[in-house]
Amino acid sequence: MKVLFTLIFTVISTVLSFAQFPEERYEKASYYLINNLEKEIYHLEVKPNWIKGSSDFWHISQTENGKRFFLTDTKGRKTLEFFDHQKLAALLSTQSGEEVSPSNLPFEKLQVKEKNVIEFEWRNRDWTYRINEGKLDFSPKDHKKPVTGISPDGQWRAFSKEYNLFVENLNTGETIQLSHAGKKGLEYASSYGWSDLIKGEDGVRPEHFNVSWSPDSKKILTNVIDLRVAEKMYLLDFSQEDKFRPDLYSYYRASPGDTTTVQVIPVLFDVENQKELLLTSLKRPHFMSTNLRWQKGSKALRGLYFERGFKKVHILEVGLDGSFRDLFSDAEDTFVNRDLLFHQFQNGNFIISSEKSGWNHLYYYDDNGRLIMQLTNGDFVVNKIAGVQEEQQLLFFEASGKEANRNPYFNHLYKIKLDGTGLTLLTPENAYHEVSLSPDYSTFVDNYSRPDLPGHSVLRSAKDGKILHEISKADISNLNKRNYKFPDAFSATAKDGKTEIHGLYFVPSDFDVNRKYPVIDYTYTGPHTASTPKTFKSAILNHPQQMAELGFIVVMVDGLGTAGRGKAFQNHSYRNLGDGTTDHVLAIKQLAEKVNFIDIDKIGIYGHSAGGYDAARAMLLHPEFYKVGVSSAGDHDHRMEKAWWPEMFMGYPVEDYYHEQSNITNADKLQGRLLIAHGAMDENVNPSASYKFAEALIDAGKDFDFFIWPSRNHSFGRATGDYFTKKRWDYFIEHLMGEEPIRNWHPEGLK
Repeated sequence: MKVLFTLIFTVISTVLSFAQFPEERYEKASYYLINNLEKEIYHLEVKPNWIKGSSDFWHISQTENGKRFFLTDTKGRKTLEFFDHQKLAALLSTQSGEEVSPSNLPFEKLQVKEKNVIEFEWRNRDWTYRINEGKLDFSPKDHKKPVTGISPDGQWRAFSKEYNLFVENLNTGETIQLSHAGKKGLEYASSYGWSDLIKGEDGVRPEHFNVSWSPDSKKILTNVIDLRVAEKMYLLDFSQEDKFRPDLYSYYRASPGDTTTVQVIPVLFDVENQKELLLTSLKRPHFMSTNLRWQKGSKALRGLYFERGFKKVHILEVGLDGSFRDLFSDAEDTFVNRDLLFHQFQNGNFIISSEKSGWNHLYYYDDNGRLIMQLTNGDFVVNKIAGVQEEQQLLFFEASGKEANRNPYFNHLYKIKLDGTGLTLLTPENAYHEVSLSPDYSTFVDNYSRPDLPGHSVLRSAKDGKILHEISKADISNLNKRNYKFPDAFSATAKDGKTEIHGLYFVPSDFDVNRKYPVIDYTYTGPHTASTPKTFKSAILNHPQQMAELGFIVVMVDGLGTAGRGKAFQNHSYRNLGDGTTDHVLAIKQLAEKVNFIDIDKIGIYGHSAGGYDAARAMLLHPEFYKVGVSSAGDHDHRMEKAWWPEMFMGYPVEDYYHEQSNITNADKLQGRLLIAHGAMDENVNPSASYKFAEALIDAGKDFDFFIWPSRNHSFGRATGDYFTKKRWDYFIEHLMGEEPIRNWHPEGLK
């Protein structure tokens, strides 16, 4: 009987225990961490640094011989190493007393002062290398703060003291106090500091100095920063090794609907007459202040003015007497995109973007705000004003969705005359194009790729797009040796039953089509972006391949409500941020009907920041579908977020849909395994929402896992790899895959 009991116990123990996850898979996944992978891909892209006074440029690339600096002669159509790396490394080693490797020179930035002479900084020294002479000199780094506030004519220096604005006459030494009302909490010549952390209960806000002189040096534009009724957010730093009590930090940040915010008030000063003109009608909360700019002739200022809620925007012209002229306005029932495209000409004419046609297009106005013409038109999205040649009356712009039978997100460069004629496609390849125009607009560098097409970097003519020179081509031979598989594109039908949406899925390098794999949805449905990779670089230097190598299929989807497909597509998320992953559910189900290797009963999800909200929300909204989730740095209730983002996309004023789509108020719906993670020092998405979400889950009697990184801010769990990266890996290995992670073991790059 004893033998039988022992046998039964052994069998049960074997059935209930997880198989040990193999170390080899951790190693495969860690190979794809950015810091490791960047050394394995050669000539991934070309980021040109155009040389002043020249049409040439330099760039850095990783090569078989390590990091190399290259110079491209655009007229001679050739790209060569900029200098002898071996020689410069030897000179640096000799003069510094440190061993310097030619494969990894210890600087990233250059200044090309004249032909064959470069300057760079290293070890608190300014170095000058004369390439032709092979001569290297250095001088101690000058740590003097640059003099600020100097007027264009060099006659005046503006500065602040005790919260007021002063000017000094640099010819006579006379000092004049221009403002007198400044005091603590009411700061003249200052600015709001997004990243300001105030230490201690009675801590002082970091100093800021901000003035803008008129071109004629007679007037100053600045701001009054009014902190008197502004509320703060708080953080506690428990991580200091030499302390046994936490440090308190605070910062000024408004939440949706707040009236107790930092206020920014523009103010004009007449230096000669020592007069102050407070533009109180332009008083704005810190997250939507009017960025006024001086106009030619110093007679007026212009700036973009958003009404709170972002449903209406104006271009205002402000006279020196405080009068206003509304040159342009645009309105939407949902929101006007905050990232408007804008270019102003020397004569005061301007180009601005609008989605009033349903698509983001460019409109050309004269100096008085009268429409000259709509420059672009059609069912496509203009993404960027790449450059304007005023004398030639030419506009270069980037757009997606114009070319038929292509991925609608693929970006291309076009040019058009300012009379609306001569529209020309300059980047014809079926790929995503990232471009940089030369300062003289004669050529441009084009990096084009797809997730399944490694990058090509070419020099093209800005006249017709003709390829003038093949600069480099991405070399992925090291990946091929590891049997790397490109991600596969797929499409599905969205929740409206008619719209085609697009996604990618990633597979492990030892992918077996006859196996069934658990699936992980990597989510970020923020309406301001479309997160699915469109380029080779964004696909490979990212989380998904790392996760796939563990033995998962990783899926990314751009569903309704995200950016890049027109206004109607994006509007699906307005007042509806909580429904971002419904299209993901539909897309994964449709994908599973097309392929045989997806285990539809094992679906997990993870995301960070807005994606952290998504991941937790998906677990609550679709508990029958998502079984395991990892939510990091999530904004779990938009009423606790930084104000501009929810007020734009969830609406202003704050209404019931904020409450209805809160993870906190829906905590009782959790069924699966959920890991909530946050950095205790996160000043972007304050950890308070994660604490409240955890408390709500406790009140609802729900089991969950909770991780706080005491010293970290918003940046953790990135594709570069860190402690949390493996914790996230292990959570899916254990709870979705059903295997036992290796505890207390971290591959290189995850420590």
